[in-house]
Amino acid sequence: MKPMERKHLGNETSITEFILLGFGNSPRLQVFLFLLFLGTYIVTLTGNLLIMALVVADRHLHTPMYFFLGNLSCLETCYSSTLLPRLLASLLTGDRTISVTGCIMQLYFFGSLLTTECSLLSVMAYDRYLAILKPLRYAVLLNERLCLQLAAWSWISGFTSVAIILILMSQLTFCGAKEIDHFFCDFGPVIKRSCSDTHALELTAFIHSSVFTLPPCLVTLASYVCIISAILRISSTSGRQKAFSTCSSHLIVVSIFYGALVIVYLLSGSEALKGLNKVLSIIYGALTPLVNPLIYSLKNKEVKEALRKAVLGFFIFDKNRAISR
Repeated sequence: MKPMERKHLGNETSITEFILLGFGNSPRLQVFLFLLFLGTYIVTLTGNLLIMALVVADRHLHTPMYFFLGNLSCLETCYSSTLLPRLLASLLTGDRTISVTGCIMQLYFFGSLLTTECSLLSVMAYDRYLAILKPLRYAVLLNERLCLQLAAWSWISGFTSVAIILILMSQLTFCGAKEIDHFFCDFGPVIKRSCSDTHALELTAFIHSSVFTLPPCLVTLASYVCIISAILRISSTSGRQKAFSTCSSHLIVVSIFYGALVIVYLLSGSEALKGLNKVLSIIYGALTPLVNPLIYSLKNKEVKEALRKAVLGFFIFDKNRAISR
C-alpha cells in the first residue's frame, strides 16, 4: 500500500485514501468471487449491449416500450461499469485502496445512475399503464417527442441532482479509521469516516431521496396497482394472460430492484446486519443489471424474434461473403 499523504487538523489526521474491506481475506474466496463477478460483468455487458443494438437496428422495436428498454440497458451497462471493474481489480491484485476523490466520484456516478433508474422505471411503468388501460390513445398520449422528453428528464435529473451532494461531499475532511466495510463507496459508510459536520449533507441527501427517489417509486407502485386491477377485471383467461405478459417482465425487474434497495437502506444503520447489506447491495448493484436483459429476452417474443433475424442475417451475410471470395 502506498504511503498516505497526511496533514494535521488539531488532534486529527486527515486521510486521502480509504481501504474497501470487501468480502474478507480468504484467498480461495477471492478467486471464486473474481470468477463470479467477472462472469457476471461479461454477461451483463453482452446482454445489455445486445438489447441496445437490437432496439436500434430492428424497426419493429421502434416503439416507446423498446425505446425505454434501450435506455434501461444503456443505464445498466453504465451502472455495472461503475462498480464491478473496481471490485474485480481489487480481487485480482489484492489492492483495496481507493483515493478519497475516486471514492466520492464512484459514489456520485452510483447515486446518479441509481436516481436515473428510479425515474426510468417509473416512466416504463407509465408506458405499460397507458398500453393496457388506454390502448386506443396509446400512440397519441405517448408520442415520440414525449418519449424523448421523459428519457432526457430521467438522465438529466439524475446527474444534476446528485451533483449537489457531490459538491458538499468534496468539502468534507476525512480522518480516523480509513477502512470502509463495503465493496464500494456507498453513502452511509463513507460519511461515517468524516470528521466534518455532515448534518447539511445528510439533510440534502434526505431531501434528494424524498424528491427524486420516493415519488418515482410511488408512481411505479400506483401504475401497477391500476394495471393489476384492470387485468383482474378482464373476463377471459386468455385476455388476462395476454395483458399480464406485456408488463410481467418489467414488474419482475421493479420488484427485484426496489425490494433489495428498500431493505438495504432500512437496515443501513444495523451493525449486526452488515453482511446482509453487502449481499443485498450485490442484488441491485450487480444482479439486477445481469437479469434485466435475461428477463426481457426470455419473456419477450419481439426481442427473441429480432435476435433470431439478426443471427440469421449475420450467417447469411457471412456465407455470401465467403462465396464471393
